[in-house]
Amino acid sequence: MNRYLPVARQHFLGALASTSVVVKSISAVVLLLYLLSWAVDTPYALGVTPGYLFPPNFWVWTLVTHGVVEEHVWGVAASVGTVMACGRLLEPLWGALELLIFFAVVNVSAGLLAGLSYLLTYVATFDLDFLFDVRVHGAAGFLGGVLVALKQTMGDTTVLRVPQVRLKAAPALVLLLLALLRLSGLLESAAPLAAYSYGALSGWVYLRFYQRHSRGRGDMSDHFAFASFFPEALQPAVGLLAGLVHAALVKMKVCRKMVKRYDVGAPSSITISLPGTDPQDAERRRQLALKALNERLKRVEDQSAWPSMDDEEDDEDDEVTTDTQPLLPGGRDLFSSSSSSTPKPAGGAVGASLSSTASSSSSVSQSGGAASAGGGGAQHPESSIISFEDAPSRS
Repeated sequence: MNRYLPVARQHFLGALASTSVVVKSISAVVLLLYLLSWAVDTPYALGVTPGYLFPPNFWVWTLVTHGVVEEHVWGVAASVGTVMACGRLLEPLWGALELLIFFAVVNVSAGLLAGLSYLLTYVATFDLDFLFDVRVHGAAGFLGGVLVALKQTMGDTTVLRVPQVRLKAAPALVLLLLALLRLSGLLESAAPLAAYSYGALSGWVYLRFYQRHSRGRGDMSDHFAFASFFPEALQPAVGLLAGLVHAALVKMKVCRKMVKRYDVGAPSSITISLPGTDPQDAERRRQLALKALNERLKRVEDQSAWPSMDDEEDDEDDEVTTDTQPLLPGGRDLFSSSSSSTPKPAGGAVGASLSSTASSSSSVSQSGGAASAGGGGAQHPESSIISFEDAPSRS
C-alpha cells in the first residue's frame, strides 16, 4: 500500500494543477474547514440546522457553507473528488463561472429544501429532534447535481461492463445505495439521503429550465426528461405525472412552456430545434461517434494483424490439387499420346506410372522406333510427341 501512495499523490496533484481557480478554491476551503473541525464544531456553526435556519434565528449563511463542511476523511475525499470531477468533465463544456453558479444553486437549493422537509416533519410529529438535532452538511447534495449533469452530457458512457451500467443510471443507483445504507443503520442520519435527493432534483430543474447557453435556456430534449431517471417499466406513469406537474407550474409562471422553433428559411429542408439541445446533445453525439470509430478501427487492425489459419490451409489444398492434375485430358500421359498421328495439347506436369510406361513402350516398338523410355523415366515433351513413322527410311 505504501508504494502506491506516492503514485496516487502524484496523479492527484497533477489533476489538481490542471483545474481552474474555482475548483482549487473549493477544494482548499473543504480541506481548511476539515482541519478547523478538530477544534470547532463546524457542522453546528456552518451546517444547516432546520430549527436555526428559519425565523427567529434565521441562519441563512449556512445555506452557502454547508456544502463544504466535512467531519471525516472519507467525506473530504468524496467532496474533493466530486469537485475535481466537475473540473475535468463539466468545466470544459460550461466554463468556470457557470460551474460556480451551478455549485451555488445546487447547494443552496438542497439545504433549503432539506430544512423545509425537516420542518414539515416536525409539524407532523412534534418531535424537536427534527429541528435541532439534525445537521445537513457535506457534498451529498452537490454529488446528486453532478451526477444529473453527467447524465445530461455523457449519459451513454459505460461505467461498468459486468454488469453493464451506463452513466445515465448513476443518479438512481446512488440514491438506492444511500437508502439501503440508511435502512441498514450504517448511516446515522437521513440528512445525507435528503441532501442528495434534493441536490439531484434542484440540479435537474436548473439544467432543464434555467441554464443559459448559446441556444437559449434549458435543455428540453427527451433523453433528459424527468421520466428518464426511472426504470423503463415506470417511465410512462412517471412521464404522465411529470407532465401534469409541469403544466401546473407553467400556469403558475414557475416553469416555462416547451418551445419548438421552425427554421422555414433553411436551404435544405425545414429544421426543428429545441432550446438547449446544441451544446449537450452535440457533445454527447460527438463522444459516441468517436467511441464507435475507435472500436471499428481497432477491429480492422486486429483482423489485418492476425490472418486466419483456415485461409492458409485452403491455399495449400489448392496448390496440392493443381500439382496433381494429369498432363493430358482423360488421365493419359505423354507416352500414350505418341501412338496417334495427331498430338494433343499438354495440360499439366509430366508423370508416368508403371502400366503407362509399358503401354507406351509397346506402341513405340510397333511403329518401328529405336528409342523408348526405360524404367519409368520422364521424357522431354517436344521429343515425346514425334512419331518415327513420319521419318524417311534409308536402305
